[in-house]
Amino acid sequence: MNPGGGMDMQALLQQAQQMQQQLMEAQQQLDDTQVEGSSGGGLVKVSVSGRGSVEDITIDPKAIDPDDPSETAQTIADLVIAAIRDADTRVEELQQEKMGPLAEGLGGGMPGGGMPGLPGF
Repeated sequence: MNPGGGMDMQALLQQAQQMQQQLMEAQQQLDDTQVEGSSGGGLVKVSVSGRGSVEDITIDPKAIDPDDPSETAQTIADLVIAAIRDADTRVEELQQEKMGPLAEGLGGGMPGGGMPGLPGF
């Protein structure tokens, strides 16, 4: 507080810049992190970035039944979807771990708190 009873704008600006830097660092960590989801006991694996972008899909040849290609195709499609959902869950957990404390620092963790005009904060 300054002598006039108002907020110290310089301190507030420094705090905002520090939080912005922490946010950028957390986002970079998410970009650099790979998360894996799997299904079918590991028959299908999906690798995604920490932001949720699918990077790779691996299908074990054991998942393919050469005697029933139509059924195999549908089974693999279902396993891919399940593996992506598994990866999405892991990404959400990672994002909460990296970004959650920053949102709380902005008041997002408190009912009625936050910064006006910024959704989620």
